[in-house]
Amino acid sequence: MRSLSQALADHELIVLRVIGEWWEMDLSGADKGACVPALTQALAQLDLQEEISYLPPEEAEALQALAQQGGRIPVSIYSRKFGEVRQMGPGRMEQEEPWLDPVSPAEGLWYRGFLYRGFDKTADGMVEFFYLPDELYRQLGLTPAPSPPPARAPIRVSEPRPTLASLDVLPPPTAPAAPVAAPVDAVDDLTTILAAAQTIPLQEDNLDRLDYLLLNSDARRRGLLLTLAWDMKMLRQTDNGFKPTRAGVTWLQKGREAQLRDLAEAWSGSSWNELRYTPGLVCEGSGWENDALLARTALLDGLPRDVGWLRLADVIAGIKEHTPDFQRLDGNYDTWYIRDVATNQFLTGFDSWDLVEGRLLAFLITGPLHWLGLCDLDAAGELFRPTERMLAWLRLAPPPTAADGGAPLLVMPEGTLLVPQNASRYERFQVARVAEAQPVAGPDRPYLYRLTPVSLQEAQNQGIMPARVLEFLAKVSGQDLPPGLRRAVERWGEQGTEARLQHVTILRVSQPAILDKLRANPKTQPYLGESLGDLAVVVTDWRKLQQMTTQLGLLLEVAESGQP
Repeated sequence: MRSLSQALADHELIVLRVIGEWWEMDLSGADKGACVPALTQALAQLDLQEEISYLPPEEAEALQALAQQGGRIPVSIYSRKFGEVRQMGPGRMEQEEPWLDPVSPAEGLWYRGFLYRGFDKTADGMVEFFYLPDELYRQLGLTPAPSPPPARAPIRVSEPRPTLASLDVLPPPTAPAAPVAAPVDAVDDLTTILAAAQTIPLQEDNLDRLDYLLLNSDARRRGLLLTLAWDMKMLRQTDNGFKPTRAGVTWLQKGREAQLRDLAEAWSGSSWNELRYTPGLVCEGSGWENDALLARTALLDGLPRDVGWLRLADVIAGIKEHTPDFQRLDGNYDTWYIRDVATNQFLTGFDSWDLVEGRLLAFLITGPLHWLGLCDLDAAGELFRPTERMLAWLRLAPPPTAADGGAPLLVMPEGTLLVPQNASRYERFQVARVAEAQPVAGPDRPYLYRLTPVSLQEAQNQGIMPARVLEFLAKVSGQDLPPGLRRAVERWGEQGTEARLQHVTILRVSQPAILDKLRANPKTQPYLGESLGDLAVVVTDWRKLQQMTTQLGLLLEVAESGQP
């Protein structure tokens, strides 16, 4: 903040004379150079505590609010609660004399010499504040607040956090009859992503190719998991897409609760930006940015530290009442380009708080907090309940212990591998190195993998020979492998691929002469492939062949799949 003399020096001469008149000083003939030191001396000698008792209640509240916030508050935030200070030039001030009839508590303090405004550098750039000069602030027995640091640190859950007092006096909601329990499958789907990255050239823009392998294919959740894996250094970028790292392998060997704790810790400081994915909003333009950590901190600050059902609306309303400017610290609601999907209108001004900040807070709860196993929901999405897992995390207590892993996989005679969901995620990661993943069957159903020549070749390319594949499968299944399957893998190792299944279109004719004519004709010959005897041939493009044969006077009947 500034000293009293610096603050006074920013005023117009007419304002200095008005302040002097208020304090029974005759400055009418003095210039600015004389007014500033005279007022500095006079105001510094005031008993500000006593003067507050003489102020109108609204002005006293406004001055005390300024002191409680460290002696300064952004102009837009302060004005929203305590009114504006009209900006006028000297001529207009002489004509209108605004000090005689202030339009707000803030303007009343301004002409008493108790309120000043100026710009200061913050993490968000230059912000204009209303402030108390150092000398006046010290009269309240307080130390001037230092300027905020240029950058913000991630959430520190170890620090004590106050709850929203308003929640303590509200009647608790009725518990839902069928709550939606916090899922714990984020670690399962992240395992799938890490496993797939071993063999597939994954990129941020092609993750949807994994949807058939994920328990929850929500694109936003999928993107969050990828970002967390990157932030936790479990993936590295290569010319062939993302690839797992040693850190990823180490994480896979942990228990489920420890893995969920790691994801919560990573999310608290993650680079993933929830505002950009909040339902109903579209963020546009490149001239602005928000700090995702501020929204997470505001939410976690406002949550009670016990298990119980809460209304989303109550929590959001409490944050709006106590810390509405949690992500726009300067209180300016007109500089972000955020469009409402339903109306296609840009959302500006504090009147749009519920549609922007409110939606963001709701998404933090129903999205990341729920996805990461930190809160239960009701079916309507109106209630939520912090889980013991979440409360232990906020208290920095060890993660809950629960039986996890160790379930053996089952090797079927036809080469299918069934991996229970409560099996070791590290072992499933290893299975994916030697077998092809099949579409996920659903929650609480085993993962399916299949041994194929392609998967065995991919394993061999990684230095995993057939003998090691068989040894690994026997170890993780805890049983002797089916003899036929063992022989098939060993034979592949010796002979390579000896047979291949493929989908083809076949043309069958009633007489060999028809096939001969089609092969001899330059219009049809390009679409005929391998002969399958005298009466059948593989077709490379049946639609083009059908067009050509029709022109030659031969109609082809197209049999549906499964018909003879």
